[in-house]
Amino acid sequence: MKASAFVYPWDVNGDPGAARRIAALGVEQVTLASAYHSTRALTPRHPRHRIVTAEHAAVLYPTDPTDERWAGRALRPCAAGSWAPGDAYGEAADALADAGLDVHTWVVLAHNSRLGADHPDTSVVNAYGDRYPWAPCIAQPATRAYLVDLAAEAAVRPGARGTELESLGWYGLTHLHAHDKTGAIGLGDAGQYLMALCFCPSCRAGYGGQGLDPDELAAAVRAALEPLWRGEPDHGGWAGVEKTLGEEKAALTRAWREETARTLQEAAVAAVRAAAPAGFRVLLHADPVSYHVGANVGVDPAHILSVADGVVVPCTGGAGLLTPFAEVERDGAVLAANFVVVSGMGGRPGTLAADAERAAGLGATELRLYHAGLASDADLDSVRDALARR
Repeated sequence: MKASAFVYPWDVNGDPGAARRIAALGVEQVTLASAYHSTRALTPRHPRHRIVTAEHAAVLYPTDPTDERWAGRALRPCAAGSWAPGDAYGEAADALADAGLDVHTWVVLAHNSRLGADHPDTSVVNAYGDRYPWAPCIAQPATRAYLVDLAAEAAVRPGARGTELESLGWYGLTHLHAHDKTGAIGLGDAGQYLMALCFCPSCRAGYGGQGLDPDELAAAVRAALEPLWRGEPDHGGWAGVEKTLGEEKAALTRAWREETARTLQEAAVAAVRAAAPAGFRVLLHADPVSYHVGANVGVDPAHILSVADGVVVPCTGGAGLLTPFAEVERDGAVLAANFVVVSGMGGRPGTLAADAERAAGLGATELRLYHAGLASDADLDSVRDALARR
């Protein structure tokens, strides 16, 4: 199976040996960040630094103030600071291509705390009135237009042969914000869904279109969450949402959110394809449980594989999420199994060969390895050994 490693520009730029080391792992491709959220990242082999602090979400290539795409718009991409100066993406992409690697862009979309800080009204608002500044509401027309145009611009960079779009859907409470202190209450699937329901003006109108009174819905969500705050267990899964919120309300909220996400995904993929050369591949980071939120957005497998060229599926906790995608008539679509290979982040690089074989048996056609820049030398040795045994 073809393998690709995730990489940040700052893993490569300023380190003359980085691109060759990544190629020596045995990967054929890199998925290189071109638009990314705020982060603090380790760079354990870089000759100039060990920690990179990306202070806010940014594009990692130069912004053009004369670009007609963004003329007169309040929502527009933000340039990176000192952590990715100039054309950081382009510099890294050139070095990686010179090392013989195919370069695909990695574009983070609806996860942007800078957008929420500068434009608070764009954020998801929960049933208690709390804003999530890291989570743009994908129902708002201006935000949707921004995400679609950002997808096209950040995906189709010079020399890129494809893209992987992350967070192209609803975002919620998790994954994470600054020094996160939200783990004291065990919110399972049902609690996470309820805490992700947005009550901004666009979403309130959307619920109204489904026949729901948004004020009554918000009160019902708060009542459904109350047992969790008292320490009672989450009922789990969609059945838990139906039990606590009521089957009709649950179904109507899900209908609104899924249609909103589907149409955004369709528009963004179409915009990328319109801007891209022939043969450019468009993949989404995806979860086959359609009401899930986060970086791997919940999707309907049959729908998303009719829209995009494939999906990247989280498999570190097991490869079972591949099965719903593999069961769809895929007509050559990519099904990439994504494994964390950083031991300190819960990855198991020592079992990568067996995990990859298991994923292939479940229908995976490619591998994704998170993350070549963050992993220790020992972790990368394990990756190299595993890929040599393919």
